[in-house]
Amino acid sequence: MGKTYERIDGRLRTFIEAQPLFFTATAPLSGDGTVNLSPKGLTGSFAVLDDLTVAYLDFAGSHAETIAHLRENGRITLMWCAFQGPPNIVRVHGRGEPVFRDDPRFEDLLAHFPDITPDPHGLRAIIVVTAELVRDSCGYAVPFMSYDEDRDLHAKRFAREDDVSLNAYFEKKEHIGTSMDGLPGLPLPMPARTV
Repeated sequence: MGKTYERIDGRLRTFIEAQPLFFTATAPLSGDGTVNLSPKGLTGSFAVLDDLTVAYLDFAGSHAETIAHLRENGRITLMWCAFQGPPNIVRVHGRGEPVFRDDPRFEDLLAHFPDITPDPHGLRAIIVVTAELVRDSCGYAVPFMSYDEDRDLHAKRFAREDDVSLNAYFEKKEHIGTSMDGLPGLPLPMPARTV
């Protein structure tokens, strides 16, 4: 039932881009480290860059586990499920990299997200993932669920922050600068954009 693909194009790309929600999974190298699984949403915060590369905007939050794991080993899996229409699950296994705001590539990458204004969300980085294995599976057990709309709470919460207050917020959080397993997380103070 499952199939392996050489690239993210055609029907596969159309499916991925149509989903309002996807999940990221990362883990540290340590066998007793904490595996991280995170839901990602917000319309316009995900982009297919080319046949083997995808990216998403990493916004302010209470942890930075994905960033820490990617900085340590780069391993990441992204997963999309069809909650409407024909059943389907797509996974992209690959190598990821957090591109921080002071990276010369940041502004060019940000141009791939024209449908979202990142500033109210406390944009921390852009996560770029290069696919090494792309697979789908049946998704027969995934339930039907309806998508109503994005929540506006994230933007409302972080729109009142500037870089100074956002850094202060991150400094107070236990697992932003350092992961739950003690790995380096988000560089603090958060790098300024180079525009």
